[in-house]
Amino acid sequence: MGAFTEKQEALVSSSFEAFKQNIPHLSILFYTLILEKAPAAKGLFSFLKDSDGVPQDNPKVKAHAEKVFELTRDSAAQLRAKGEVVLPDAISKHLGSVHAEKGVTDPQFVVVKEALLKTINEAVGDKWSEELSAAWGIAYDELAAAIKKAMS
Repeated sequence: MGAFTEKQEALVSSSFEAFKQNIPHLSILFYTLILEKAPAAKGLFSFLKDSDGVPQDNPKVKAHAEKVFELTRDSAAQLRAKGEVVLPDAISKHLGSVHAEKGVTDPQFVVVKEALLKTINEAVGDKWSEELSAAWGIAYDELAAAIKKAMS
């Protein structure tokens, strides 16, 4: 994979800031994209289970999206600093057990990755680039690998 560069980390950081400026809109977009691609994923999220589509006013939608993007941003910082993603024990245990309990599969991790990249694309607008996409993609893949390891 080669080393994660300072520039890649900077791209992820700055676009995360752009995401944070518009979380209410972007978090709804994120889950809408997931459900478009994988309608069955609805049952995996407590805040989507009993609603039609993505609820516009549920604070959990926003909080969960922010967590996903934040963990990915943190993963980029770790890759730059240490060359790997290591989740703190408590987070690792929690994410591992939640994802295992819900039976999250590899294809579902891919759906979330695609939705994440499209959401960042929307957040940054014309600052979008292949390089930016690749940096988020690597950070997400490494985070997903750490979660999968915690699941087993």
